[in-house]
Amino acid sequence: MKSEFYDTLNRQVLALFEGETNLIAAMANFSALINDSLDNLNWAGFYLMDNEQLVLGPFQGKVACTRIPLGKGVCGTAAATKETQRIADVHQFAGHIACDAASNSEIVIPVFRQSEVIAVLDIDSPVFDRFDSQDQEGLESLVKSLEKCLFD
Repeated sequence: MKSEFYDTLNRQVLALFEGETNLIAAMANFSALINDSLDNLNWAGFYLMDNEQLVLGPFQGKVACTRIPLGKGVCGTAAATKETQRIADVHQFAGHIACDAASNSEIVIPVFRQSEVIAVLDIDSPVFDRFDSQDQEGLESLVKSLEKCLFD
């Protein structure tokens, strides 16, 4: 059951980052944990806010776009709207930025410090409609745990 899977993963996140204060180190291990734990992924990682754009951060996967303007593509839209973007078919998303032609679906979750978006978690899959509402809820919970460990 997916909820149990994400509960287990959440306990791992809390244990892995207890006492960790370095954002880059935490994001690097978080990316590895997601990449190793979820099936049918081809990219998992972070883009960090830098002025009015997102800049590539720690990730697992193929070479990626280095900079994404705020409001552009799925990542830029998630950062600008401060809302998770769960896209069943990225080829139907207006303004999609194709860093990897093998990606067919994507979920992007904003990472907050207080009410400010400081990064986004970007997860891509070669499978269409890979992420459902349970994945979204589970992944958002993992990001909240990461925020709690780093910023509380």
